[in-house]
Amino acid sequence: MAIKHLKRNVQHTTHTFRSILESHQIEASAPCRIDMGGTLDISTFYYPLRHLSPCTVNMAIGLRTLVRLLPYEKGMVKISSKGFESAEYPLDEAPFNHPLGLMFAIATYFRAEGVHIDINSSSPPRSALGGSSAAAVALIGTFSYIFEQMNIKPLSSRQIALLAQAIEASVAGVPCGLQDQLAAVYGGVNAWYWQTDIGKPSFSKKTIVRKESFNDFKHHLLLAYCGVPHESKYINQKWTTQFLSGKNRELWAEIVACTQKFSEALTVKDFKDASILMNREMAIRRKMTPEVLDDTGEQLVSSAVENNCGARFTGAGGGGCIWALGEFEDIDKLKRIWERILSHRKDASLLDVKIDSKGLLSSAIG
Repeated sequence: MAIKHLKRNVQHTTHTFRSILESHQIEASAPCRIDMGGTLDISTFYYPLRHLSPCTVNMAIGLRTLVRLLPYEKGMVKISSKGFESAEYPLDEAPFNHPLGLMFAIATYFRAEGVHIDINSSSPPRSALGGSSAAAVALIGTFSYIFEQMNIKPLSSRQIALLAQAIEASVAGVPCGLQDQLAAVYGGVNAWYWQTDIGKPSFSKKTIVRKESFNDFKHHLLLAYCGVPHESKYINQKWTTQFLSGKNRELWAEIVACTQKFSEALTVKDFKDASILMNREMAIRRKMTPEVLDDTGEQLVSSAVENNCGARFTGAGGGGCIWALGEFEDIDKLKRIWERILSHRKDASLLDVKIDSKGLLSSAIG
């Protein structure tokens, strides 16, 4: 990223930001994702495993997070988001350890004072679908759009993804991956290969389901929200601590192999093999962290396996969502079973799994 160029943009934005917001409502949206092989997008894992060519598969879904910028009191930044209590602070006193700390950190990076950031997500709060990263991508997208309105070169898709991940990693207190930001920026169904050679890009993309197949592909998927917000931070910490101490590295090598073969199976629409590989990867994760599924998750996963489908938690699990893959007939049968299981828990439900092909979108209204 051209740091001097970006710094100049940020400084320039400070002077004209409010005048743009007073004449236009700036908004951007980005999709959430479901995934296979997550955690491998964290450098703690992919550097030592580089000889195995680790990859992560993710699918952007039509549960989008919309971010709007509105004018607000000079010197202040206010953030509103569904599922969280609204908060406002003077820009340079905004806390980054707040539940909305990532958004405050991005606003501070861009010197965005006198702004109300309104976040509206179509996914349940803390559902392990990468919603916070999608919000971060969308928020950066609004600032990039402002650059464009000022006749300043906007950030590239790659720059937006890398910046969103870098700011998140700087405030999260735990290692952070890149897959959520990439799905949010680019959309689609892709395998992301994590490059570790000096001088090469940090990731490369392989499209594994084409846009023209999305309508058919969605009939091979199910997505369930278990009704309980996820607590993936602690599970990720456990995986990382184990890995750093030398434990379970042979299991992570198996996860790499499962994800690679899953990508290959999905590319040729071999849903049977892809399901088997999902279940194998899931079994390995549960061996390392049995607490990754609660009782409802256990029922969803067991019923998927019994009906010839694959099932996996999204993100790092610990609540949130479970997704399934299989042949159309098996998924159709499983849907009725999952509906019955979910009916016994408040707020639990099936979610839409339409594949999103557009990724990050930005615009001005007014």
